[in-house]
Amino acid sequence: MKVIQTELDGVYVIEPEVFGDHRGWFMETYSQIKLKDQGIDVTFVQDNHSFSAQKGTLRGLHFQNPPMAQTKLVRCTRGSILDVAVDIRKGSPNYKKWVAARLSAENKKQMFIPKGFAHAFLTLTEDVEVQYKVDEFYSKECDRGIRYDDPSIGVDWGDVRPVLSEKDKNAPLLDLSDASFVYPGVKI
Repeated sequence: MKVIQTELDGVYVIEPEVFGDHRGWFMETYSQIKLKDQGIDVTFVQDNHSFSAQKGTLRGLHFQNPPMAQTKLVRCTRGSILDVAVDIRKGSPNYKKWVAARLSAENKKQMFIPKGFAHAFLTLTEDVEVQYKVDEFYSKECDRGIRYDDPSIGVDWGDVRPVLSEKDKNAPLLDLSDASFVYPGVKI
């Protein structure tokens, strides 16, 4: 398992080792021991699986406020997505900065997104399935969103008119949200 640090500290792209032969292939999609050896020590408690029929479906930017904030390990098992993480920790040197990675069934890459980051993905193909692990259970009371097109963040989604849920259409801008993450050591 290859763990690649992105431009945002704590956000990683993970490339599993794939073993193939004439029958097909095999890979470990998650190994607590191997990730811990790389400095990622998380216990996941829930697996989620989504299906998006249309190309251009955008889900996010989503997060859960403390005490139910979630770390995510995201992979695309059918089709292709642009996966995005945004630093929403007040006082962070990377506050409002974002990174993106193309995850697909073909490349088998994954994105590790820690607490304090909002997450979204845009489907790049039809019939997309995304699976992800989280380290806290879903909490309706802590569930939040930020506008995908917040100009203060400026995620480059490309030339797309996204298919959005009502929840995502009506999400607030980050500056108007109640996101309660603070960068470690900063007093706000």
